[in-house]
Amino acid sequence: MPILKDRLTPAIGALTLVLLLAGLWLSLTAPADVNQGLLVRLMFVHVPTAWLSYLAYGGTGLFGLLYLVTRQRRYDRLAMSSGEIGVLFTVATIVGGMLWAKPTWGTYWVWDARLTTTALSLVVYGAYLLVRGLIDDPERRARISAVIGVVGTLYIPVNYMAVEWWRGVHQTQTLKLLGGMNWGAAPVYGIALTVMTVAFTVLYVYLLRVRGILAVRQERREEREFELPEPQGAALKTAEVRRG
Repeated sequence: MPILKDRLTPAIGALTLVLLLAGLWLSLTAPADVNQGLLVRLMFVHVPTAWLSYLAYGGTGLFGLLYLVTRQRRYDRLAMSSGEIGVLFTVATIVGGMLWAKPTWGTYWVWDARLTTTALSLVVYGAYLLVRGLIDDPERRARISAVIGVVGTLYIPVNYMAVEWWRGVHQTQTLKLLGGMNWGAAPVYGIALTVMTVAFTVLYVYLLRVRGILAVRQERREEREFELPEPQGAALKTAEVRRG
């Protein structure tokens, strides 16, 4: 991935900004909901944030699988980057959900199936990132991490279907894969949610590219640091021989 001549990443960043501004404008100008009032506007961020976490975890599994097949380091870097993005936006999803739950359910947290599996994803992908930090050998680290990332994608269908398999207090899916949008409100709500979902999708691509570029730089720096001790050690031995 070229670093100095990268023009695509800034363009994606600009597109992300435009879409986010348009989505926020639609969200903030949407009328208050009959039942939830202005609190409904949290959903325009909460739902796309949850979608982005799915997208990121799916990316971790996909790039991990591509690494296992091709053994190309770039896929390992992308898997790591996607995993970090997934953890970040899972935390954002939980925080947004808690802000909505307090005035709606009367509490910030309940051990509902959807919420519980979402919290467990932080354990799974936190372990994924922890393993990466504990293994020094790049090939072994990439191989083990890829396996964890591929297996971890099982979280996505389980979490998505949790509200159907184990009915709790959490509402059913707002965005249904086979049934369209589950939104029985004004059309402007659906438009705002769609724009924000697209904006967060492009945001994922932008963050993935930026983090991937940083990962390349970090990898090159580590390689240089690994190579430095050898000539230094040789110089010390030469000095000792001369003193002797």
